[in-house]
Amino acid sequence: MLYIRTDMNDVIATGHMMRCLAIADAAKEQGEETVFLLADDAARTLLAQRGYAYRILYTKWNAMEQELSRLEEIIQELGIARLLIDSYQVTEAYLRRLSALVETYYIDDRNAFVYPVNGLICYAGYYAKFDYPARYPDARLYLGTAYAPLRRAFCGCPAKAISERAKRLLLLSGGSDPHDMLAGLLFRLKDEGFCRIDVICGMYHGGYAQLKETYRTEEAVHIHRAVSDIEQYMRQTDLAVSAGGMTLYELCACGVPSVSFTFADNQLDNARQMEADGLMDYAGDARRDDVISNAVRLIRRLRDDAALREERSQRMQKLVDGKGAERIAAVLSAVF
Repeated sequence: MLYIRTDMNDVIATGHMMRCLAIADAAKEQGEETVFLLADDAARTLLAQRGYAYRILYTKWNAMEQELSRLEEIIQELGIARLLIDSYQVTEAYLRRLSALVETYYIDDRNAFVYPVNGLICYAGYYAKFDYPARYPDARLYLGTAYAPLRRAFCGCPAKAISERAKRLLLLSGGSDPHDMLAGLLFRLKDEGFCRIDVICGMYHGGYAQLKETYRTEEAVHIHRAVSDIEQYMRQTDLAVSAGGMTLYELCACGVPSVSFTFADNQLDNARQMEADGLMDYAGDARRDDVISNAVRLIRRLRDDAALREERSQRMQKLVDGKGAERIAAVLSAVF
């Protein structure tokens, strides 16, 4: 049995939960069931829909040390021997106490401090900057984009068919959109000659209804919310504009020439590294840059340059093969 401690809500959105669900799905295919341990019931409906068991701690998601006594009771009750943890709210004291009880594995992409765990997973392309081997001489390390935990739908994607001129556009912001970037991007890009624009609003997007109403008569514009088959939209589109995060790895797996933007600190390294590696352009940080104008300029360039899109697409798919969740699940099942 695999146990995962993670959360989702309207503040942190769905990124942590979705990558953990990808790992749980892969573990199930390998014959192992998963139980999720949650601070509250925000993920109850999603987990029920996906068929996963869960235990609610009834604690504060952003005060994890306060849950330790309750979590220790559950560890003893369920006989938990290993625990995968995915939360930015962990502290050194929290992890140290858990590591004295169970085999701990932590998903990291920030290098906030030296995590006292038995195993560390960092799928980010910028992992080398953290010098993990020198800082974790006694931990098991699983590093690089080979461990990007994507759903099975992103495994073995066919090579992207590149049109001479891009005609379809996909706009994404992840689970939330605190700076209302989708509305701004759509307003500027709807007149750029695309025959179809798909806009994917996340579960915690507050402006979905307004967007739907605003563009209800625009035949080329299609507004969606929290779709379960986002890979289909990625495979069908020619170009994408997306917030940083796991979505960028999904776009890589599908080979979609893309422009990224950020609105949170934990997205910065990811977007900047992909730009430095020549994988996708970065339009800036929504908190301080004119992301929309930058994105329009960069999309125009990609739209009109099929050779550039072809080159980018091939490099993206070479970086991410979509098997990261399978590899992590295999690692966790082989621990004991």
